[in-house]
Amino acid sequence: MTLLDSRLPLVAAPMAGGPSTLALARAVSSAGAFPFLAGGNLSPQAMAADIAAARGLGTPFGVNLFVLPPREIDEKAFAAFVEELEEDAADLGVALDSAPRRDDDHFSAKLALLLRDPVPVVSFTFGLPPAAAVSALREVGTSVLASVTDPEEARAAAERGVDGLVVQAPGAGGHSATHDPSRTPGPISTEELVRQVRAAVDLPLLGAGGVDGPQAVRRILAAGAEGVITGTLLLRTDEAGTSATHRAALADPAFDETVVTRAFTGRPARSLRNDFIDRHHDTAPTAYPQVHHLTRALRRAAAAAGDPQHLHLWAGTGWRHAPDEPAADVIARLATGV
Repeated sequence: MTLLDSRLPLVAAPMAGGPSTLALARAVSSAGAFPFLAGGNLSPQAMAADIAAARGLGTPFGVNLFVLPPREIDEKAFAAFVEELEEDAADLGVALDSAPRRDDDHFSAKLALLLRDPVPVVSFTFGLPPAAAVSALREVGTSVLASVTDPEEARAAAERGVDGLVVQAPGAGGHSATHDPSRTPGPISTEELVRQVRAAVDLPLLGAGGVDGPQAVRRILAAGAEGVITGTLLLRTDEAGTSATHRAALADPAFDETVVTRAFTGRPARSLRNDFIDRHHDTAPTAYPQVHHLTRALRRAAAAAGDPQHLHLWAGTGWRHAPDEPAADVIARLATGV
């Protein structure tokens, strides 16, 4: 790849909340792919520690940050959702904090850290960083990527001066990168979305979403991406930090569908369908990170209790192909024919 310093055109997605570990980064890097650290939902101190540890890999890596512009929420809808979740909280023995909690995920502090102690690549998701932030990162030698979900977002990102784009199709697991959390991206294959973005901007592209094997990788590359991002296929690998409850659900035939929902965090995210989604999908407000903070204790309790019916089971459409094996074997399989 020219955009990323990697032997193979494969990238390990930054998966916040535990799955992305230093061990996973080391494994995919050793296999010839490019690793990302998940900076989202971490304190600046924890992110700094992860970066310091990653420098020991001796190979390039990237760091992903959340961009959370201020947004008004429907406080009445949020309050109604809090009341709706009381029964779930009681079932798991946790108390809900009913006050909507807003933050920017320590954006300024994390950016300052990355300017003081630069890393090879920084990517942004959920929105676009200020042009000044892009310029400052590039001045210290960092390549800057922005995540986009349609050509309009791609054009806006190009105007900010980024070096390349992560083109995320709706088949991706976990949170959608859409810049408008009230919007649920419509169905489109990753290769078709790459072609549309390729026609809209002249920037290097990485394709993400729905990667279920080497044929998907070859299709995305043929569409005009210079690299392909995989996340879901790494969730059950030996090195991933995925919880035992999440791992078991990914292999459980009782879970037979993924859906995009705001029920867990207040912004669209693809998960295995479970009871929590069935009960709360239609009423969950668009309110991130307020709903994320609201449900965090509930989700942590569910994971600890081995309860997959109350847990966010992030999974892309290719989850059936996620193996229980070393990450290097996943990378080697995806590289077949590349």
